[in-house]
Amino acid sequence: MDPSVFSVLILSAYGIYFMLPAYLANASALTFGGGTPLDMGRSLKDGRRLLGDGVTWRGTIIGILIGVAIGLLQGITGPAVYDLLMIGDPLIGNMIQGTITFTALQGTLLGLALGSGAIIGDACGSFIKRRFNVERGRPVPLMDQLDFVVGALILASLVVSIPLNLIIVIVIITLFLHLGANIIAYLLGMKNVWY
Repeated sequence: MDPSVFSVLILSAYGIYFMLPAYLANASALTFGGGTPLDMGRSLKDGRRLLGDGVTWRGTIIGILIGVAIGLLQGITGPAVYDLLMIGDPLIGNMIQGTITFTALQGTLLGLALGSGAIIGDACGSFIKRRFNVERGRPVPLMDQLDFVVGALILASLVVSIPLNLIIVIVIITLFLHLGANIIAYLLGMKNVWY
């Protein structure tokens, strides 16, 4: 295998690993959401809801807790992941060393940042959709796939330094993962639309 292709595969696998707290927080908020809306039914002066019924207290709390739990596990397994990266490609291992958590506390903090950021980013996406009068469940390409990623990366950057090439890989991978996950959720009856 071409070494550059191998490096991209390793970086891609690590990008997924790094973003797991955000990915699972976002998915958990959808899966376990429902109940009281985070905006408590309030509307702005434009007459449109602040966030809408899709962003709920239960989904927010569960999503953030899932992000923290995954981050904790990553903090515990961080040294082993780093060793695997160094065996696979020392250049990538050194490049992303600052993003790997080596203790349970570091992992918990990064998981909190990624999980909270994902939830906040998704809520910001809902806020923007309401302002443009986009109905709940209607697609807004790219924003639907990346709002939670942008929020997660912004808050995570307060905890760790994220290399630009890792950010680019995360954005590209997320576009494909998000679409695939939505299609699966649609086929399983968890979503009303495939996007």
